[in-house]
Amino acid sequence: MQRRRFLTLSTVTVAGLLLSRCAVPQSTSPPPRILTSRSGLLKVNLKAELKQVFVAGKQATLMTYNGQVPGPILETRPGDDVEIRFTNGLSQPTNLHFHGLHISPSSNGDNPFLEVLPEEGFTYRFSIPADHPGGLYWYHPHYHGKVAEQVFGGLAGVIIVRGTVDEIPAIANATEEILVLQDFDLDLRGRLKPPSPVFRKWGRQGDLIAINGKTPARLTVVPGGLLRLRLLNASASRFYRLQLENHPWYLIALDGHALEAPQEMPELLLAPGERAELLIPGSSPGEYRLMNLPYDRGIQAMVNSMEPSGTADGDSQEPVRIATLTYGDGTEGEAMVLGAGTLPEMLLPIETLPEPDRVREFVFDHGIDAETGQPFLINGKSFKHHRVDTQVSLDTVEDWVLINKAGMDHPFHLHTNPFQVISRNDQPEPFKAWKDVVNIRAYETVRIRIPFRDYDGQTVYHCHILDHEDQGMMGIIEMV
Repeated sequence: MQRRRFLTLSTVTVAGLLLSRCAVPQSTSPPPRILTSRSGLLKVNLKAELKQVFVAGKQATLMTYNGQVPGPILETRPGDDVEIRFTNGLSQPTNLHFHGLHISPSSNGDNPFLEVLPEEGFTYRFSIPADHPGGLYWYHPHYHGKVAEQVFGGLAGVIIVRGTVDEIPAIANATEEILVLQDFDLDLRGRLKPPSPVFRKWGRQGDLIAINGKTPARLTVVPGGLLRLRLLNASASRFYRLQLENHPWYLIALDGHALEAPQEMPELLLAPGERAELLIPGSSPGEYRLMNLPYDRGIQAMVNSMEPSGTADGDSQEPVRIATLTYGDGTEGEAMVLGAGTLPEMLLPIETLPEPDRVREFVFDHGIDAETGQPFLINGKSFKHHRVDTQVSLDTVEDWVLINKAGMDHPFHLHTNPFQVISRNDQPEPFKAWKDVVNIRAYETVRIRIPFRDYDGQTVYHCHILDHEDQGMMGIIEMV
């Protein structure tokens, strides 16, 4: 009875200004491929290259994985081995980050320090742990200094780990849709507009919001059934404040990890890099709009003083419909078994972490680093490639107090190890959840609890507004 669907992907984007001047072959973006592991092995050839693709009826020049934007869907299971033969067909260095996966950060695993030069290749090999949570993850570039340009240029793809959560009967019987949310800033010829210095600094956005290459997308729920909606914010800077008008929906997972029980949500805020999964019951036949509502991440006052229009690049102050939910008639294999549309009362238990072995503070602020000249700082310093900023011991638990002293949001991302959000401004979180990205609003303090497990080596933590990461708001963590 399980039925999985993915809306056609051919999302609008283009490469950076320098790359857009290069001659590129004519191409259309094919439907997305779902590359699934077989006999315990997921073996993939993946190439980053500049292509011309059609998206929302328009032709655009963009960075692609295997000629697609977003790239192929990689589907695997706990215990599987993964081999990705990656080729860099771009004219600048790049690499891959497997966002949210709990795998080794060293060697040819999820290593953010690798450099794959133009026309060169690299083979990533790692194993999905046998106890890895089933959920929604993603891959994207992480070559420092080029991350924002390459993600804003279209490089992103979905990773699905099928696990215990997929075996819950209500979820197994649900219809599934995956929505990759991206935004782009294109000129009339389908080329990326270069961001102004002001908005490169504060985080580039585009006025075209694309959902799997469609604007808007269409979703279908069967009367009496359930729709499992899986959302990925693959934008470089844009936040999505989502609301399903006049229709209930229930949060069941965040950042690849199931909650203990469904949570009804009036609206959902997704910062860059965040994922969320919701169940929509087919209980009220009709047609409903999924809206992206205005959200000020803290740049509007600055914009008002500097821009005659009073709005940031691509920052609409009006609600935008990004999808429409309609009801099917249950034909053509869509009929549900009795009770399939009933929400599960419980999902999966979430571990209660012990009190921390150590507490650290991380202050996010703006300024000028005396050594590097970069403007985005953590604990008064900008990123340096060969400086370890934080050293932790394996098999310990730490609390990190994230203090935002800036007047704009900074979504925090930690590689390798997920964490639990304990409190915001000393107020406890309303429900327990595992996360790998947490938004820190302007002048807010967030406390997270992290168990460091399984893997030693070096990796990074950073702001997931990718222009901020590229301009210094990142640190190196060493696990010993």
